[in-house]
Amino acid sequence: MRIEAYNQVSQVFSSNRTSRLKGTGSAGSKDKLEISQAGRDFQVAKQAVAEAPEIRKDKVAALKSSIASGNYKVETGDFAAKLLEKYEAYF
Repeated sequence: MRIEAYNQVSQVFSSNRTSRLKGTGSAGSKDKLEISQAGRDFQVAKQAVAEAPEIRKDKVAALKSSIASGNYKVETGDFAAKLLEKYEAYF
């Protein structure tokens, strides 16, 4: 399963980037980069999302076998609740 909020998190961090400052600096000074804890956490989360499988084959196989054997039952109340939840914005 992919985390769909990844794009939103990416946008937050990209909007917080600072632009390059123009100024007079000494010729002998060196640039220094420090990554915040939030930035390190973001990198860990980004890597975890990239490594996660998009489809969980074990769950898909179990559902396929349940459907094929006729043992998969859908509760009508649950189904109706999910439909209402999905389309609630249209009402």
